[in-house]
Amino acid sequence: MKHLLYLLLILIFFTACKSTSVIIPSKNTEVNTERTRHLIAQLIHSASENLGVKYKSGGITKAGFDCSGLLYFVFNSYKIQLPHSSLEQSKLGLIIDRDNIKKGDLIFFKTNRKSQINHVGMVIDISDDNVKFIHSSTSRGVIISSTKEPYYQSSFAQVNRIIR
Repeated sequence: MKHLLYLLLILIFFTACKSTSVIIPSKNTEVNTERTRHLIAQLIHSASENLGVKYKSGGITKAGFDCSGLLYFVFNSYKIQLPHSSLEQSKLGLIIDRDNIKKGDLIFFKTNRKSQINHVGMVIDISDDNVKFIHSSTSRGVIISSTKEPYYQSSFAQVNRIIR
């Protein structure tokens, strides 16, 4: 009886501590793949609805977003919790090889000429070696940019898969 209670407590602990930032595939991968694609499409659509919203340092609302605040807001609207920091977001999910980028992945940059990640966007389109991502830039607010742009080519850091 004591062991059964102990196992029950462990099960409750792990269930309560389960991360909401990563979707784990179910046994029915066909259904899961379709659900994942649908969720990613919804996330991209939600982020795109904010195109043109101004940049605001620390912003997490439609009154203004910083880069991580945009993703924090969008993912949170689907009950996926992300921290409000590009550096902390870069520690979530799986780091993905640049050749395996998919829509919905988070793309990170080191734009401050330091060795620390300080900018994030969400991948919305991939064609050949061109990756388009939505993000909030300090100068233009929420926009779509490309990894072909020299600024982002030189500051690229990594890609993380949060939804899988």
